Order: sequence, then C-alpha cells, then structure tokens
Amino acid sequence: MSTTKTKPTPNGATDAAASKQTPEYRINPEMEAKIDKHIADNPKNWAYIQAMPRDRLERTVVLNEVRQVDRRQRIQEGVMQDIKNDPKIKAAYDVILKDVPEDQRAETIMGMEREKWLAKQPKTQTQTQTRKEAVGVGV
Repeated sequence: MSTTKTKPTPNGATDAAASKQTPEYRINPEMEAKIDKHIADNPKNWAYIQAMPRDRLERTVVLNEVRQVDRRQRIQEGVMQDIKNDPKIKAAYDVILKDVPEDQRAETIMGMEREKWLAKQPKTQTQTQTRKEAVGVGV
C-alpha cells in the first residue's frame, strides 16, 4: 500500500547512515491538484487537520486503513456468499477454476468479479487508463 519510493544506496552500501535516509515520495500532479482543491473548498477541515497532534493524526490514518480493509472484506464475503447461493454460478466457477489451487480461488474469483463489474460501468477518461498507468491511493 505504501507510496514511498526510496533511493538505492550508492554501490549497494548498507551502512547505518544510508539506512537512515528519508524516503522519496512520488508526486502525482493530478492527485495533488485534487488535494489542493479539497483544501481550498474545506478550509475549516484543513485547519482542524493541521491542529491535530501527530499521534492523533497517525491514528486517524490507521483507522482509515482499517475501515478500508473491513470494507473490502465485507464486499468479498458478500460476493462469495452470492456465488455460493447461486448453484449455476458456483458450478461455472468450479469449471473455470478447476486448475487453480484451492487457496487462490477466492482471490481469482474476486478479480473476475471485479473485471465483470468494471466492464458494466460507463467508461470515463480515468477508467480508460491501463493498470500500469493508474496511480491509486490506498490498498
């Protein structure tokens, strides 16, 4: 999930000074513009965030990550339950995934369902990017 990109040490050195380098963060101008617009549109919220103690701010970021993970799990459980409740779809996935190891089937099904869902969505300019071009925030 990390968006940090650290520079390699010169000649592959692994000394203590090199390990203490601060990470170099990638900058996405499109996302920076969205952030700047949100800050300009919500000055009170921005002032509130800036006034937060660092510990509280860090815990808020972690809480958002926890919520995101919980949301993904609920969606996955719902999709898997829908598949289990429909014998035709379950049988179709069993045939398609017969050569996929059992421990990878849920992840593969979720990927296929995600692709199916995205195919139904109206195309927007941002959705026409390839996976390698897209830069996202989060897990």
